[in-house]
Amino acid sequence: MVHRTAGAWTPSVHVLLKHLRSQGFMQAPEALGFDGEGKEILSYIKGEVGHDPLSLAARSEKALRSAAKLLRRYHDATVTFVAEHQGEWQLPDHPPIEVICHGDFAPYNCVFKKDEVIGIIDFDTAHPGSRLWDIAYTVYRFAPLMLPSHLASFGAQAEQVERAKIFCQEYGLTDLSQLIPTIIERLQTLVRFMENQAKAGNAVFQKHIAEGHRELYLSDCEYIQGLSIRLL
Repeated sequence: MVHRTAGAWTPSVHVLLKHLRSQGFMQAPEALGFDGEGKEILSYIKGEVGHDPLSLAARSEKALRSAAKLLRRYHDATVTFVAEHQGEWQLPDHPPIEVICHGDFAPYNCVFKKDEVIGIIDFDTAHPGSRLWDIAYTVYRFAPLMLPSHLASFGAQAEQVERAKIFCQEYGLTDLSQLIPTIIERLQTLVRFMENQAKAGNAVFQKHIAEGHRELYLSDCEYIQGLSIRLL
């Protein structure tokens, strides 16, 4: 079992996790309540979490395709939940409301078994939004569409673009016209959230800004803007 610090949004996350299991989606942790210290209790998904530097297996095309398929299955499992549940989330809704976005679907929040993504963890940033809103950040992290100097692996622009196309194809996203603008908007929204949290005294985000995360996201936005034509 895993014990994690809870937030005001955690009860909503637990209801979401229970809904997923009722839909037959077993690739997310099971919510097991709270311990005596008020921490949430979750089941443990056995495997390797995709921390940098990613293994060759986690960087493979098979892993990329499996991530896209899993995100699609997750989104599909939340469609009925959107209409049924009104709860508190850490991040604000982002219309059009189609699904419950994971909010941080990235290798570091995925569990791998060799070259396949078999689980999703850390639903703290889950919130109602559009499929594209969630896909955008996931493509940013999985392609990954970042300045080569920010990467421990990948790096070649042509490879990044091809991986982005493969992910979208496997997910079933056929219209890529708004992908690049949405990725940029998603990162800019993340920067504003970091800044607001830091100003409010959140030590975690103050540390992130001090470490240069804000500048990293903004420089990636500039880099991604130049990829628009290649992705269409």
